[in-house]
Amino acid sequence: MNPALKFASGPLAAATAFCLCRLAGLEDAAAFTAAITVWTALWWLLEPVALGFTSLLPLVLFPLTGVLTHERLAGAVGNKMILLLLGSFMMSTAIEKTGAHRRLALGMITAIGGHSYRRVVLGFMIAAALLSAWISNTATTLMLLPVALAVIQQDKSGALGVPLLLGLAYAASIGGFATPIGTPPNPIFLGAYSEFLKDPSNAGLVAASGAHSITFAGWMLHAVPITAALLPLACWSLTRKLPREGRIDLDHPGPWRPAERRVLAVFGLVITAWITLAFPYGGWSRWLGLPGVWDSDVALAAVILLALVPDGEGGRLLDWRSAVRIPWDLLLLIAAGIAISYAFESSGLSTHLVGALRRFAELPFPVVLLAIVTLTCAITEVMNNTPVAALMMPILTALSVDLGRDPYHFMLAATLAASCAFMLPIATAPNAVVFSTGHITLSRMAMEGLRINLIAIPVITLFVWLYEKFL
Repeated sequence: MNPALKFASGPLAAATAFCLCRLAGLEDAAAFTAAITVWTALWWLLEPVALGFTSLLPLVLFPLTGVLTHERLAGAVGNKMILLLLGSFMMSTAIEKTGAHRRLALGMITAIGGHSYRRVVLGFMIAAALLSAWISNTATTLMLLPVALAVIQQDKSGALGVPLLLGLAYAASIGGFATPIGTPPNPIFLGAYSEFLKDPSNAGLVAASGAHSITFAGWMLHAVPITAALLPLACWSLTRKLPREGRIDLDHPGPWRPAERRVLAVFGLVITAWITLAFPYGGWSRWLGLPGVWDSDVALAAVILLALVPDGEGGRLLDWRSAVRIPWDLLLLIAAGIAISYAFESSGLSTHLVGALRRFAELPFPVVLLAIVTLTCAITEVMNNTPVAALMMPILTALSVDLGRDPYHFMLAATLAASCAFMLPIATAPNAVVFSTGHITLSRMAMEGLRINLIAIPVITLFVWLYEKFL
């Protein structure tokens, strides 16, 4: 598309949305919210400017139009999910700086994968999934890509390249399901759900449904089984035609360095603290009399510790030059998504949307759940998963509240589906990274990705339905 058309598309679509909303009888605040959301979503999709710049639009326009006060907007920018990701990104930078991530990956691939073609692909996928649960999907893919390309060079048959590279990209996305920090849609959901719980108007529904805040361990309790089910199915889909014979040997990473040991020790402490924060029996936060502590506090404390611990080579495990290289654009995008959810609620736009969707939502729960997962999977193939989640959360929250239902299950299903971007290079960064190697054609990626989507949709739907029914 012509660059000028990309720029003009946002304001023109916003003006059209505003006029249509006013003609439909919506108040100014709701019409402005719809217009700003349409403008932001379209620029997120077309990217006439970088995502981070587009994410500033709601932060500027909502106060300007009177939809949100600056005080309310500050709650989006300073949301605890933003702070959790800030700390997590900086920790990931420290791990990458020391090279500990590469050692971990090679160790897991060697231990799990073995040497046959199918086991090597499985080993790479498990390593990618485990790493992407804690560091970004993109960083995981970029870190493992040189190792994967070296393995492909050993393959004389030419059959290993596509399954291995696609397995790497897909496993990075699937592994992001597993923890609250694994991929940006997860904290967007947690932030939106936290706001639902805090809203005084929802107090009756919260009490009646037994809804409660989601801890780090609580998220993993629901997300890890889905990851564990989907990952081997995806591996089977990719490797089912690979020959059983063949041998691949991996290089040894060499002796351990002090920095690698120390950064992994800190990271291990952080993971333990996250998991045991409120579990079991109230966790260490209860035992120490610290009811206000949360996962973001652990992450930020770990960043300070990393900045203090020597790396054994005359520096620190984390210096400021490395720390500032985190993806600030993602933090802005998540803040914009939280601001949009605030605006939907305060302007009353969510109420109008719910009225239009109510008949659909009165279908049986599994049918609605399947439709939400399928629709989200389709959208996320052509739009970055983070804005998809940011746009879906306020709509699903309002829809659930109108139905008198805890929105957790609808929101969880959409959040996980938003990360199921398997068909196109533009769908998510891991896809683009492996596609750029030249080993994969677009048609092959689309075909394999569609097959994985057709597996992921029923898997996510089934698990979330079971959670709603029995947990």
